[in-house]
Amino acid sequence: MSFGQSIKHVFSNYATFQGRASRSEFWWWYLFTAIVSLILFIPAIPWYNEYVSASLNQIGDATQVLPAPSGLAILGLVLSTIFSLAVLIPTIAVAVRRLHDTDRSGWWLLLWLLCCFGIGAIILIILWILPSTPGPNRFGEGPAIAI
Repeated sequence: MSFGQSIKHVFSNYATFQGRASRSEFWWWYLFTAIVSLILFIPAIPWYNEYVSASLNQIGDATQVLPAPSGLAILGLVLSTIFSLAVLIPTIAVAVRRLHDTDRSGWWLLLWLLCCFGIGAIILIILWILPSTPGPNRFGEGPAIAI
């Protein structure tokens, strides 16, 4: 499945949690959301760097004032947040379908909550990398176009 096909397929199955998703569909979607989020966040990067630097320097000095975001930074933060919320459901849906493709329940996605960005995330990434179950499994026929 190509990049464009993947994006189109995930958006056309916006909240479909049944069925299966190929590795290519899942990873192209993941790349798409990462790139768009980064592009939308670019206007906020200078403020974000200044904010993090000031925050780190503030440890022990409660009188230091953290920098306020500029209008452009606010725009970047707002657009990035709106995009992230808009793709939250299809991202969860394609992640569940990817787990189905490896013959696992979508409930495995709850591992993400286990030590956020820790062991649960590592396990999920490994599961998403695993090859598809050949042929049909309990979640349906295999994806039409798989790698």
